Amino acid sequence: MPLWKIAYRSIQFRSISSILTAFSMSLGVALVVTVIVIHGVLNDSFNKGAQGYDFIIAAKGSPLDVVLSTVFYLREPVGDVPAHYLRVFQGRESLVIEAETHTFPNTFDAVIPISIGHHYRNVPIIGAAPEFFTQLRYMDNREYRFAQGENIRFDNDFSAVIGSRASRRTGLQVGDTFEPEGIDEDDGDHHEPFTIVGILAPTGTPNDNAIFVNIEGFYDMHGLHHEHDHASDDCDHGADIPRRYSAILLKTREHTARPPAASADPNNPAALLASRAFMDTRALELPRLLDKTHDIQAVSPVREISTLLSSIIGNIQMVLLILAVLVILVAGIGMMVSIYNSMSERRQEIALMRALGARRFTVMTIILLESILLSLGGGVLGVFLGHFLIGVLSPWISEYTGIAIGFWSFQIAEVILIPGLVVLATVVGLLPAMVAYKQDVATALAP
Repeated sequence: MPLWKIAYRSIQFRSISSILTAFSMSLGVALVVTVIVIHGVLNDSFNKGAQGYDFIIAAKGSPLDVVLSTVFYLREPVGDVPAHYLRVFQGRESLVIEAETHTFPNTFDAVIPISIGHHYRNVPIIGAAPEFFTQLRYMDNREYRFAQGENIRFDNDFSAVIGSRASRRTGLQVGDTFEPEGIDEDDGDHHEPFTIVGILAPTGTPNDNAIFVNIEGFYDMHGLHHEHDHASDDCDHGADIPRRYSAILLKTREHTARPPAASADPNNPAALLASRAFMDTRALELPRLLDKTHDIQAVSPVREISTLLSSIIGNIQMVLLILAVLVILVAGIGMMVSIYNSMSERRQEIALMRALGARRFTVMTIILLESILLSLGGGVLGVFLGHFLIGVLSPWISEYTGIAIGFWSFQIAEVILIPGLVVLATVVGLLPAMVAYKQDVATALAP
């Protein structure tokens, strides 16, 4: 009979003790799996959520606040960007800094202004041009699609598009109208209501949690009339007030021949940023150049998100992983104690095996195999429990974070668990195995 089958029969003989031991191991593994998978999905979502553009032009302030405001819509804008910068990055005007003239013709594939402000039922409202959904991409170059309806319309200042999760939260559907909260009509803020013309297909990005209105209608909310130039006017002509934006999103133009070495892992923000080395050199110099201005800056969302993940979220993950590993170690020690305590009950069993010709090393191997089988059984159960827990929590996670996660969300780091459990089982099984190895046959069989 194979040695592993003998070890399995021994486990079956002590089924209750074995089940409890394996279950304690599975709880620790389930915790590790949950931490690894949730962190991995969060990491991917954070990194890929801002891949549609390379730079955010924003007012001077904390770069992290700029990203939290512009990418995740979690904070108010740090300030305003004068509208003439829109023409600068479109290549229609020059930028003068310290008596030097800089131009950006054919430097950017997309120059998208956005304005952030107001809410509707706690859902942020973003003023954007239709190009936001046609020229930008998300999650590894995916195009925006509409589950229902269509994009913001050029010919309708009060058209709006709503994210999938925001639609569920507010109940707004195609054809419904709404008025942003916080508009004071007594101060002259009066406008027709916005009409939902489209519902975004789920993207797994913060855009699922927002309402996007035509940027021209965004300024009309305050009674500032204008002539149509699709977000390129320098002022609201009716009131002669210079227009200002919350941010301008820049997508750099790449060279026609992309070097093979430039391909980067989208899960590695640093590599992704480095892979842009073949972009226009003027774009590469943009952050350093705008540092010399007094009112705007160029923020790389990929770099800031990478810093956030490594400095804050990464540390939280490490603490949780340490706690989970400690749970597994405690379970492993418990398994060692359980097997060790069973040695006194199995003295005669082991002695009979030795008397029938089993060598010391064979007995020792059987005990080690018991430890390994218990660990692997607990590990497999733990992986299933971890993913089951993620599947149960996925609706709640999606509802409150907008991040899609489910039972089948796997991370490559989970592969390390199985060999790790085998090593742990071997270590904790050594003590009872050595006890079995040194046991004297004559003494154990004595009446």
